[in-house]
Amino acid sequence: MSLSFEERKPVIVKFLDREGKVHVSSLAEKLEVSGETIRRDLERLEKEGVLKKVYGGAVKTKFNSRELPFDQKASLNEKEKRAICKAAAALVEDGESIMVGHGTTPLEIARFLKGKNNITLITHSAPVFLMAKEVFDGRIIFIGGEYERSQKLTSGPLTERTLEQLKANKAFIAAGGLSTIDGITDYDLHGASISRKMIERADEAIILADHTKFGKTTFAHVCSLTEASMIITDKNCPTEWRNILAEREVELFIADDV
Repeated sequence: MSLSFEERKPVIVKFLDREGKVHVSSLAEKLEVSGETIRRDLERLEKEGVLKKVYGGAVKTKFNSRELPFDQKASLNEKEKRAICKAAAALVEDGESIMVGHGTTPLEIARFLKGKNNITLITHSAPVFLMAKEVFDGRIIFIGGEYERSQKLTSGPLTERTLEQLKANKAFIAAGGLSTIDGITDYDLHGASISRKMIERADEAIILADHTKFGKTTFAHVCSLTEASMIITDKNCPTEWRNILAEREVELFIADDV
């Protein structure tokens, strides 16, 4: 009896980790299945962000360590990000304290909190703070620290020490990438550290990621997929990833268009 995909998957990943590249013909022989079956397996693993298909096989996915400056990122996938923010804000209940992380995805959460009562918003993102100052009527706590100009966030020991003194109901964290192997990642080492601290200090960790982040690994690890209480994305989320998260019992929320 031939192995299932889930049984073949760790074998393929093991070969890939050891060799850096796998060939359809050798995998088919090793696993005693057809070349077409292996090609389908590689297609699925490519969608999961595990590998990249090449002629005759596949190679390990290279992580992406280059992040665009905040102002350049802000214009990308604006419609999807706005929908995600609206869905995120709808989860906030009266009287709650929330932490909002850095990046362009969570920027407009504050805009959609209108009508909520007695909300405390905690952030280390300067753009989120400035947006909240203009459109949000609740309590705002801006976490200081060393300022990173390109991504417009504060980080470092001072930021982490302040967060250790606080507790929130929900943390809304933007993902640079989501991978079945590497979990949830960020481009920035310092930003990832603050995201982890926010997740630690909140009852629920809600990950915000538009459809372009799935199957992608960036520089710094934030947390595993299963550490997320929920992942909010847009309607273009790949079907493969809807199945992956369902298998891991990670709640996925598909935001409606705004």
